[in-house]
Amino acid sequence: MTEPVDQAETPFKAGYVAIVGEPNVGKSTLMNALLGQKISIVTRKPQTTRQRVLGILTTPVSQIIFLDTPGLLDAKYLLQETMMRSAHRALEDADVVLVLTEASASDLPDIVRVRLEPVSKGKPLLLCLNKVDTAPRDQVLPVLAGFAKSGMFREVIPVSALKKENLDDLLKTITRYLPEHPAFYPDDVVSEQPERFFVAEIIREKIFEQFQEEIPYSTAVEIREYKEREEGKTFINADIIVERNSQKGILIGKKGAALKAIGQAARKDIEEFVGRPVFLELFVKVGEKWRSKESWMKRLGYESEKGSH
Repeated sequence: MTEPVDQAETPFKAGYVAIVGEPNVGKSTLMNALLGQKISIVTRKPQTTRQRVLGILTTPVSQIIFLDTPGLLDAKYLLQETMMRSAHRALEDADVVLVLTEASASDLPDIVRVRLEPVSKGKPLLLCLNKVDTAPRDQVLPVLAGFAKSGMFREVIPVSALKKENLDDLLKTITRYLPEHPAFYPDDVVSEQPERFFVAEIIREKIFEQFQEEIPYSTAVEIREYKEREEGKTFINADIIVERNSQKGILIGKKGAALKAIGQAARKDIEEFVGRPVFLELFVKVGEKWRSKESWMKRLGYESEKGSH
């Protein structure tokens, strides 16, 4: 139970916290757990997050604006380059950098160290050791001690995002390093991204869940129509973009069965997210080699990652 806070004596703090790390270390799971609701899509596959997703946690003493970022990797095509620009921009914008790695890790990968180097001198770096529930305690303690001695991080905090263990301690630690500042957003705002963004992400999550190999990575979702009606269901028309005709056939499936399954699973989650009935219409279209074309990056909303806010 949270202790009452004397707000007269406690200065309010607010700031941006970038959550960074390799693909699949649990960044999106952690942000969702800290917010107490699902904002970022989560799958077992790496590289699910493509753009930074902003989640806002407001308490009586602070407002923490989390930036969930794509996993750090060596970019092999244009889409991945935009993903890395997104992660880099989050690092630049952040007041605090929360580096996530797994409890079984004895060191940070080179790709993470290289990305952190430009900001490591000017910003508080906190290390969050995730998935401690999956490793024996006698293995975790030496890892904690090793990272603590490295001198790279102000503090090292062990957590389990999936089991929601030690998250209160993590939030208290983050808050200590935030600047004193009034809230940036109203108390009831949890994200600045529009509903259309989250609807597209939910559809993309279902593709990741239902397909293997390269199919999920070769797809994007474009919302063509989004009509809220005072009476009846909200109408959503979306295109699933693939790179090749063969992928289109797989996504549609025999007699449309695969596409229907995506639509049913997505509609259920979308209705839960928006809080009202939805009519969801999905089509599959081919955008040849879209992941390597600047025109497609702009069309799908990735071009904004080049600028700064």
